[in-house]
Formats: sequence, C-alpha cells, structure tokens
Amino acid sequence: MKIKVCGMTQLAQIEALNKLEVDFIGFIFYPKSPRYVLNHLSETEIKNIQGNFKKVGVFVNASEEDIMQTVENSGLDMVQLHGDEAPLFCEKIAEQVPVIKAFRLLNNDNILYKTTPYLEVVDYFMFDTNTEEFGGSGKKFDWNILRDLDVNKPFFMSGGIGGSDMDDIHLFSKQNVAKDLFSLDINSRFEISPGVKDIEKIGVFLNDLKRADI
Repeated sequence: MKIKVCGMTQLAQIEALNKLEVDFIGFIFYPKSPRYVLNHLSETEIKNIQGNFKKVGVFVNASEEDIMQTVENSGLDMVQLHGDEAPLFCEKIAEQVPVIKAFRLLNNDNILYKTTPYLEVVDYFMFDTNTEEFGGSGKKFDWNILRDLDVNKPFFMSGGIGGSDMDDIHLFSKQNVAKDLFSLDINSRFEISPGVKDIEKIGVFLNDLKRADI
C-alpha cells in the first residue's frame, strides 16, 4: 500500500519521512489552510527537497497560471486539485503535470455521477470528507458508500485516517472497490499541531500496515 503524507511544513520531518519510505509528500498551497506551506518554506526550499518520493502540490480553486508557476518554482511532481475544478480545467493541468482530482463526499452522494466526467482527463482520484475546510479536518466519511463501486481509476483514500483505523482499512482492502485503491492519504490525525507531524506515530502506522500485509 502506498502512503501519502499531506500538509508538510518542516524540512527535518520530510527527511524523516523519506527514511520511512513514504511514497508521496503533500504541500498545501491554499492560503486559507493552517498548513499553508509558504508560511513555513520558500518555493526554492521546496524545490531543493530531495527524496525517494513524489512532491504533490495541493491547490483549491487556483488559476492555471498560479498552479503551473508554482509547479515550476517549487519543483512539484504532481498536482492535487482539491476544490471545485471543472473537468476541462483539470484536463488543461493534466496535459502538463500528473493530476489527482479530489472529491469531497457526503454520505448520500452519487459518486459515479460526480467522478465520471473526470474519468478520462485526470490521472488519479481522491476521496475525502466534505468539510468547509477543503480537507485536513480529521473527519471521516462512511467508506461503505464506496464499497460496491467500480471506480475504474486509481484512487487515494483520505479523510481522517488514523492509527486506530487498521481494522477498517483491512476490511476495506477486501472490498471490490479496493482493486483501484492506490494509496492512503494521512494528515491531521498524525499531527502534534497543524503542519507538524508525529513522526513516531506515522512509523508505527506504516509498520502496522506492513504487518497486516495491506
């Protein structure tokens, strides 16, 4: 199982996560977020970060110009569009850099109705909890609403995932929908404060995943 750790703001912690062999590091470029990375690191510092992971920039309803300028200035490998971006907009970005399109879900959503217009225009989906904060709330949605779906796109699972969720993750991994499960996305439930992670807690979580063969 691949792992993305989102909302990073500390260089030393990023190096620690590299040693833990995480797959994706997420940097939030949404100024209203308490994890807004440019309050802590410059674009040059982000660009100079080296590791065996992909650097993912998270944007919320930003312009194409701002996104692509940030990709260039910060040396990003991928873009996560976490707002209300239309399919055509996502396609324009995906022509230039790999794109994860996030869907903030309510428990009564028609998920395929929401995702189908994006199926051919982005590289990955992400399923997250619908909150006013556009993510990072620590709240879960009901994973059962995904259980019987055929997503047909590799997806990231997000939304309040914590160390106590191992049994639920294991059960979910056995569902039909999990054939497309690409990565778990963790954030606020592994924090000491916004943007500051509990590295030891993340290490335990990763070891638990390995032991469970998930």
